[in-house]
Amino acid sequence: MAVQLTQRGALSLLLFLTPAVTPTWYAGSGYYPDESYNEVFAEEVPRAPALDYRVPRWCYTLNIQDGEATCYSPRGGNYHSSLGTRCELSCDRGFRLIGRRSVQCLPSRRWSGTAYCRQMRCHALPFITSGTYTCTNGVLLDSRCDYSCASGYHLEGDRSRICMEDGQWSGGEPVCVDLDPPKIRCPHSREKMAEPEKLTARVYWDPPLVKDSADGTITRVTLRGPEPGSHFPEGEHVIRYTAYDRAYNRASCKFIVKVQVRRCPTLKPPQHGYLTCTSAGDNYGATCEYHCDGGYERQGTPSRVCQSSRQWSGSPPICAPMKINVNVNSAAGLLDQFYEKQRLLIISAPDPSNRYYKMQISMLQQSTCGLDQRHVTIIELVGRPPQEVGRIREQQLSANIIEELRQFQRLTPSYFNMVLIDKQGIDRERYMEPVTPEEIFTFVDDYLLSNQELIQRREQRDMCE
Repeated sequence: MAVQLTQRGALSLLLFLTPAVTPTWYAGSGYYPDESYNEVFAEEVPRAPALDYRVPRWCYTLNIQDGEATCYSPRGGNYHSSLGTRCELSCDRGFRLIGRRSVQCLPSRRWSGTAYCRQMRCHALPFITSGTYTCTNGVLLDSRCDYSCASGYHLEGDRSRICMEDGQWSGGEPVCVDLDPPKIRCPHSREKMAEPEKLTARVYWDPPLVKDSADGTITRVTLRGPEPGSHFPEGEHVIRYTAYDRAYNRASCKFIVKVQVRRCPTLKPPQHGYLTCTSAGDNYGATCEYHCDGGYERQGTPSRVCQSSRQWSGSPPICAPMKINVNVNSAAGLLDQFYEKQRLLIISAPDPSNRYYKMQISMLQQSTCGLDQRHVTIIELVGRPPQEVGRIREQQLSANIIEELRQFQRLTPSYFNMVLIDKQGIDRERYMEPVTPEEIFTFVDDYLLSNQELIQRREQRDMCE
C-alpha cells in the first residue's frame, strides 16, 4: 500500500499506517477517509511566527511622553525594538513613572509591560489666618509660594515654601501674628477755673479715639483717673487711657487736666478779734466775717468777699472796746446793746457784805481772761432800795434800771442768786449759791458756744494760762 504525504512550510506530521480497512472517522479530528484510496490527508494547522532576531522592528517603537526609554538590543545600538530588546524607562524632571521601569520585547511582538509619566504635584497649601500666599507655578514641582500677612500682622515662620520632588512642600506652615499695638489718641489737655466758693471744677471730655491696626477689634479700654464729669481739685491731674486688642497688645495715651483757683490775698484777723471764712478762706467767692473778742465790738464792714478780680470787697473793720450806754430809759434798751454780742452773768445780792456775793466776785475777778474768751459780761445788782447799787464794770446803773432788771430776770434782792443769759437774751442757767468759774466755763463750752466759737476757743485754749 502506497502513502502520499503533503507538507507546507515547516509543518511536520507523523503518520501511522494501518491495515487496508475502512478507517474510522472522527468529526473534527482533521482526518478525512477516502473510500477509493487508502490515503490519509492532514489539514494545515496555524503556526506561531518564526522568531527572527534580525527584524529591526519586532515590537512597536516605544514612545514615552514626558520621559525617555533607554534600550539595549542584542543586535546592537541601532536596534530599539528588535526581538529581545530590553528598555529602561525614566521620566523627565517633574514627572513620576507609573508602571514598569524595565520592559522587554517578547516573541509575541509585545512589550512585557506598560508605563507612563505622570506630572508630579504637591497638595494644595491651606490658607493661613489673616494672611495669604502667591505661587509661581501652582502646585507643580519647583513652584515657590510666598506668604504675606494682612496689614497689622507680622509673619512668623517660613516666608516661602517650594514644591519638592517627593511631592511635599519644603519648610513648615507659617502664622500671621498681631504684634502691632492699637492706635489710641487722647483728648487734648485742658485747663479750667474752679467755680465760685469751690476749690474744684467739673471737667468733661470725649472718650479717646481707638483703632486696631490688625483686625480692628478692641477688646477693652481702661481709664486710670477720674471719670469725665468728675470734680477735680486744684492742681494738675494726669488722665491715662489704655487700649487692648484681641492679641493682648496694648497702647496708652494721657492728657492733663489742670484746675486753677482764683485766690485773693490772705486776710489778717483784726486786733482783738478773729475771722470766720467760708470755703478755703481766700478763694474766689469765699466770704470772711469779722468777729471781735469779748468786750470789743466791730466797727466797719461785717464781712468781705473774694472777687473774680482776686481782690477783696470793702475794707477791713476794726474791733474797738465795747461802749455801753447806761443812760437808757429801760432795761430792755440796756440789754439790746448785748444782743448777739455778749453773754451776761447777772448777780443779785442783798448787800455787799453777803458772804456768797463776796466769794463769787472774788473767784470771778481771777478769771476775767476766761470770761472774755467766752464773751461773758458781768452785771452786779447789790442792795435793796433805796440803797441798791448796780454796775457794769465801772459804769453805774440807775435805780430804775436795777429794779427793771431784777423784775425782768426774776432776781430777788433778798438773798444771793444769779442768772446766765446767752447772746439771744435767753435765760440758760440759774445759781442759788456760788459756783467756780470752771463750772461756768464748762457749761458755756458745752451748750452755748457756736461751732466757730468752739474752734476759736480751742485755738485760744492756752492763752489764759
